[in-house]
Amino acid sequence: MSRFPSIDVQRLRWFAAVAQELHFARAAKALHISRQKLSHTVIDLETELGTKLFVPGAQPTRLTDAGRELLREAREIIARTEGETATTADAVPAPLRVGFVPGVTVTKWERIWGQRFPDTALELVAVAQADQEAALRAGLVDMCFVRLPIDRTGMNAIPLYRELPVVVVPKDHEISLFDEVGMADLAGERLQDTADIDAAKSALELVAAGVGVAIVPHSIARLHHRRDLVYRTVTDADDTQIALAWLSDQAGDSIEEFIGIVRGRSEHSSRSPAAKRAEPEPRKPQPAGKRPHPAKKPGTSKRKPARGRRR
Repeated sequence: MSRFPSIDVQRLRWFAAVAQELHFARAAKALHISRQKLSHTVIDLETELGTKLFVPGAQPTRLTDAGRELLREAREIIARTEGETATTADAVPAPLRVGFVPGVTVTKWERIWGQRFPDTALELVAVAQADQEAALRAGLVDMCFVRLPIDRTGMNAIPLYRELPVVVVPKDHEISLFDEVGMADLAGERLQDTADIDAAKSALELVAAGVGVAIVPHSIARLHHRRDLVYRTVTDADDTQIALAWLSDQAGDSIEEFIGIVRGRSEHSSRSPAAKRAEPEPRKPQPAGKRPHPAKKPGTSKRKPARGRRR
């Protein structure tokens, strides 16, 4: 019986990573989490267990006797859990977790996934733009529709489409009379700060109250549409780009299949893992000296045609 039944497996994995590396920074990098978060986890474990797991102030990092005991049991628990997970995975495919930032519509891809892979759940996770990179690196999602730029270190990203910038103004503003405007037309306006897309809703509240105007991606203006506001295209402002991103060391058929759906590949594309598994095995070559007899043409016979009688 385990002496540590209340400790969840994720915390044990994080502790084991530090215990094996004996270096918090390297362990945090391998786990794709911040060093601060990893340190807090270990401190919480020590508080919960009422003992030190690492020798305080030791350089290099060293385990205490209690730490070595926990490491031995942690390895057993992790191995047992991974075995149980593998058994369960044989019966039920693991869900694919896909995040998306505000303004991205994933309905089309969700529908196609459900049609092609009804036995594999697709979990869609709304992610704040400020958290898009952290969600991927912490393993909260397998893939994420992000708004560029992001730190590409250890990351794959497929640019998908660009978003037009629009200016949002009150319905009775003179700009509402035009179909599009340039930045010069906004020179006398008070621009709300929308560098943080997640705060765009608050900025639009100020616009509705008559406090300036705001420039946001078209999808954000549409997401927070209000009857008392209108938006017009800004012809010379920088646009933004949406991309599908995932960690470079993440691999698997589900990720490859979802990439194919987003890129518009057909269900039977030769690049689809499912299609590759369904391909028939190549025919074995005939042994040397044995050639198959050519098939007879329908209606043919070896008998020679009868000659006509001479008169």
